[in-house]
Amino acid sequence: MRDTRPKWRATALGSAGVLVTATLIAGAVAAPSASASASVAARHGQDREAVGAATAAARAAKAGIDWQDCPADWGLEKPIQCGYVTVPLNYAKPYGKQIKLAVDRIGNTGTKEERQGALIYNPGGPGGSGLRFPRRVTTKAPVWVNTSKAYDFVGFDPRGVGHSAPISCVDPQEFVKAPKADPVPDSEADKLAQRKLAREYAEGCYERSGEMLPYMTTPNTARDLDVIRAALGEKKLNYLGVSYGTYLGAVYGTLFPGHVRRMVVDSVVNPSREKIWYEANLDQDVAFEGRWKDWEDWVAANDAVFHLGTTRDAVQAKWLELRATAKKNPIGGVVGPAELIGFFQGAPYYDSSWIPVATVFSKYVAGDTQALVDAAAPDLSDTAGNIASENGNAVYTAVECTDAKWPTSWKKWDRDNTRLHQDYPFLTWANAWMNLPCATWPVKQQTPVNVKTGTGLPGVLIVQSERDAATPYGGAVELHKRFKGSRLITEKDAGSHGVTSLVNPCINQRVDTYLLTGKLDATDVTCAPHATPQP
Repeated sequence: MRDTRPKWRATALGSAGVLVTATLIAGAVAAPSASASASVAARHGQDREAVGAATAAARAAKAGIDWQDCPADWGLEKPIQCGYVTVPLNYAKPYGKQIKLAVDRIGNTGTKEERQGALIYNPGGPGGSGLRFPRRVTTKAPVWVNTSKAYDFVGFDPRGVGHSAPISCVDPQEFVKAPKADPVPDSEADKLAQRKLAREYAEGCYERSGEMLPYMTTPNTARDLDVIRAALGEKKLNYLGVSYGTYLGAVYGTLFPGHVRRMVVDSVVNPSREKIWYEANLDQDVAFEGRWKDWEDWVAANDAVFHLGTTRDAVQAKWLELRATAKKNPIGGVVGPAELIGFFQGAPYYDSSWIPVATVFSKYVAGDTQALVDAAAPDLSDTAGNIASENGNAVYTAVECTDAKWPTSWKKWDRDNTRLHQDYPFLTWANAWMNLPCATWPVKQQTPVNVKTGTGLPGVLIVQSERDAATPYGGAVELHKRFKGSRLITEKDAGSHGVTSLVNPCINQRVDTYLLTGKLDATDVTCAPHATPQP
């Protein structure tokens, strides 16, 4: 599930992934025979996309990747190297239109004998770029020191993202202009206005990116992932996926079970066909409310620092007062209720945002309006950041809307979200409007993959915090049931989204052990929570 905060503030708040030098060491495991894979696929009557994926992987294995120093404006320092992998836009037509996917890598920090291949990463979204993954090595992130001895760290921009045939749905500067309407509607007229905006956004996606839209799906991204594996010269895939990256991993593991060597999925999207994607977003609304209350409890417990109230109810009252003030007159002329949600939802997403969000809130209540404006308002001068923000939202929308069939009845959307808002008001309507373009999506919507264990799938390591807002705990339980032989690590009484990059030895040591040796615990494991932020 995508972090829906505006991208111009996501960086300022930090994320679950800690940005973490190595000498690039060449050497690749022999790739499987692609022509043989294609013939096997044909013999077994697999679909045209499967044959196309095998064909594309064959080409990629032969071509490899022309690694070069990364372009200066990508912000990836040496010795990280960058390149491209060519894939079909439509796998049913592998010799048709091709697109290029941006990839990068940094070599393992250990010896040649210690090297176990490439570890490919997806940070989520849909719409997130994985190109910063190798920086976990250059910035020496302690959690990843052991794993980086054995693996090249490889990131990529999925199709449609960043430097990989990027899509767009609206002019980026228009996308970030403030203030936007209050997500919580007061009247039928408010709802009608939002419905109009959603329809116009869907139409804009088709006008600006119509050629790409039918192929912006998770199964196609999973096929791309297999082509990248082949281009790297890897016989099997080692994979780390976070948030939406867990669903990408689940689909990859279903489509290519025999190609998986090691797979870690962290903060898991519920892979049930019934949940992808409408119901998953409703579940998210409920979980966000719970984690928002966790944060308010923490703020109240630290009232000596923040002076926002000694109880959850007192903190909530100040939040509602802030929303009302911003609705009546946008703060600084630019921060309305929508911008407040964009900033404050960082707290239920990530523990790393607890202190920054509470600090800004505290300053505002004490009379420092500018602190809130600086934190929550879009920066219209940040052209590159705004392009990335709009692109990320476009990909999120395109993938979720094309992956699955969404309700087309406004009565259903209205009934479901009105009901949820009564008890879970923090995010419900904002989430509904973000996803409503899917109700009038202009290209054919697919049937989600039936995620299940296939022949050759090894044990998968699943990591999940118990109170995760963006990907509720039930998703991890569901994937655990579907992937036989998997193991589930639960971080009890915790709720940060993205667990594997946080310092928690109970989890960190097991992730290392699995990636380095392939060994899983005999049973599922429950770990105590990581340290609570201390203001």
